[in-house]
Amino acid sequence: MNGFRPFPADNAWNQDVSGAPVDPNSDAIINFIGPSIGLHPDFGAGLYVGSSMGIPYSVVGAAQSPVSINFTAYGDESDPGPMPIPANAQIEGYPNPGNGDRHVLVLDNSGCFLYELYSASANNDGSWNAGSAAVWDMENDEQRPWTWTSADAAGLPIFPGLVRYDEVANGKIQHAIRFTLPQSQAAMVPPASHWAATSSNPIAPPMGMNLRLKASYDISGFSANVQVILTALKKYGMIMADNGSAMYLSGAPDDRWDNNDLHNLSQVPASAFEVVQMNPIYTAANVPQGAAPSISSFTASPTSVSSGTQVTLSWQASGASYYVISPQIGAVRGSSVTVTPTQTTTYTLYATNQYGRTQASVTVTVQ
Repeated sequence: MNGFRPFPADNAWNQDVSGAPVDPNSDAIINFIGPSIGLHPDFGAGLYVGSSMGIPYSVVGAAQSPVSINFTAYGDESDPGPMPIPANAQIEGYPNPGNGDRHVLVLDNSGCFLYELYSASANNDGSWNAGSAAVWDMENDEQRPWTWTSADAAGLPIFPGLVRYDEVANGKIQHAIRFTLPQSQAAMVPPASHWAATSSNPIAPPMGMNLRLKASYDISGFSANVQVILTALKKYGMIMADNGSAMYLSGAPDDRWDNNDLHNLSQVPASAFEVVQMNPIYTAANVPQGAAPSISSFTASPTSVSSGTQVTLSWQASGASYYVISPQIGAVRGSSVTVTPTQTTTYTLYATNQYGRTQASVTVTVQ
């Protein structure tokens, strides 16, 4: 990453919450979770039952061609693509992904976009199948539309919450950490945009909840590497992003991890944590409402060309936090882009913000 931290400093993943107020229901929520349940590193070195441990990620540059994404479940809440997913992108659980979440995470280090797929599998023609997919502009405070999922149940990006070996080795994690719990209610706390309730208990945690390791918890007895993780949990906390095993911390697989050392995290119980104040909490009764983006124009110049001729697509829009043009282009910034169609093509501009998505199309005729 060369020191790059995804998203602006004021993003929820990057905020110092060490001085934030404690939620009034903190003790009740910790008791609901189970105060004696210890942390568990859901990542490590080597293989377990033939699969790697953790959520991998791939890095691509400008030379990586965008490919089509075919949706198998949540296409109406996904970004349409195309996305620069290489054919050999590592699937969670590689080399034997099995039937788990099968996440695929790809960082474009030229455009500074992050692409994440859930339930992903590669096709022979270079395209990918996915249950859902999301693109994240790592230079902006992007949020999914309210009630929309992402590649994660909470509607959050996955990559910025992973514990990575390189940052631990450098002595500093500068972000919150992704974690899971088995029971959640039908509610969400920003930055989450979606819930996937497994409990009707009103004290069950909502998606997006941040648990912070108490400042008073003594970490001096742990190794230097584990202390880096625990220090981050005191400063940035850990954000609940999915239903899963209790107190499981997410990280990237790396053969340099010391699995025995990582498992010393299990000595840290849930009772050593407190819930950062949750305000607001959104449920079906008070989901925020607002205006989706407005597209006043989406044009092509020229509109009729011979094969291989460059065409400029231009748009005027307001209220969008990010744009995607399909097919061929993918995520874009600015207000214009150049395409070179080889056959008559209808291009669609998708403009998205936290309240929804608006689209407009234009056809370029190839003579």
